[in-house]
Amino acid sequence: MKTAKAIMAGNDRTASLLIRKLEDRNPEAKSTIKYLYPQTGKAHVIGFTGSPGAGKSTLIDGTIAEYRKRGKTVGALLVDPSSPFSGGALLGDRVRMERHVHDRAVFIRSMSSRGALGGLSRALGEAIHVLDAMGKDVIILETVGAGQMGIDVINHAHTVVVVQIPGMGDEIQILKAGILEIADIFLINKEHQLGAGKLYQQLMHMLNMVDRYPGGWRPPIIRVGDVSKKASFEARIETLVDTIEEHYENIVTHDLFSDRVKRKITLDLNDAIESVVFEPIITKLIVSGDFDRMIGQILKRESDPGTLADAIAHNYLSPGR
Repeated sequence: MKTAKAIMAGNDRTASLLIRKLEDRNPEAKSTIKYLYPQTGKAHVIGFTGSPGAGKSTLIDGTIAEYRKRGKTVGALLVDPSSPFSGGALLGDRVRMERHVHDRAVFIRSMSSRGALGGLSRALGEAIHVLDAMGKDVIILETVGAGQMGIDVINHAHTVVVVQIPGMGDEIQILKAGILEIADIFLINKEHQLGAGKLYQQLMHMLNMVDRYPGGWRPPIIRVGDVSKKASFEARIETLVDTIEEHYENIVTHDLFSDRVKRKITLDLNDAIESVVFEPIITKLIVSGDFDRMIGQILKRESDPGTLADAIAHNYLSPGR
C-alpha cells in the first residue's frame, strides 16, 4: 500500500494526513493501520500528564531537544482541547515547539481530544502506531491535563511522568486523582515558586506510605526551576531524560515491560471491537431515526436504557442476524 510505504519511509506529510483521517474515523485509514501494525512495537512511549498550566509543553520541548542531542528520533502527540466548532485541536503544535519544525528527525502533531475521557484522543492509540512504524525511537504523549481523566495515559505509555507545580492546590489533587498509582516519575516544575517545598514533602509522604514498588522502582521526584535560566533548566531536563531511560531499563530487566504492552494491546482491541461492532449499530440507529425515538421513550418513562439496550443487542447481535 502506497500510504503505508511512505510512512515507513518517514514521510511526515503522509503521516500527518493519516492521523487526521484516523481522527475522522476514515475506513481507509483503518486499513492502512492494519498494514503498518507488524512494523510497530519498537518505540519507547513516554506520557506526560498533570494539571493544566503545569508547563508540560515547555518540559516536552526540552525533552525533545535532549533526546535529539543523544541522537534519538522523536515523535510527539499533543492532545489538545477540541474546538467546539471544527472539532480540531485548539492549540497548535508548531506554536509551542517551533524550534523543532525543520528537524526531519522530529515529528510533532497536535490532536483533538474530541471529548474523549481520559484526556486522550480516541485516535491516539492508532497515531502511536503510525509514529512507531515511521521508526521513531521515542514517542512522547501529552494529555490535555484534565485532572482525574489524565490518568488514562497509563494505557498507552511505558513511562509516565506526572507534572505538578506549586500553588495550584495540587496537594489535594494528588490525593484525589489516583496520580500516585500511575506515576513512574514525579516532576515538580517551577520549583522556584512559593509552595514548592510543601509540594515536595506531600509527595514524599505519599511515597513513604507504600510498602513495596513493582521491580523496586520507587518513583523519583525531579525538580525543575525557571526556564529562563537556560543552563540549570537544561541540566534538570538532562536528569529527567536519564531517569526516564533508567525506568525503561528497570521495567525491561524486571519483566514488567510485557505488562505495559499487554495493557496497550487490551485497549487497542477494545477500541477495535467498539469501532467494528458498536459504532455501525449506533450509526444505523441514528440514520433510521430509532435513536431519537428511543430517547423520546426514555424521556416519557415509557422505557429505560437497559431495556432498550437489551432489545438492540437482540436485534443486531443475536446469532444469525
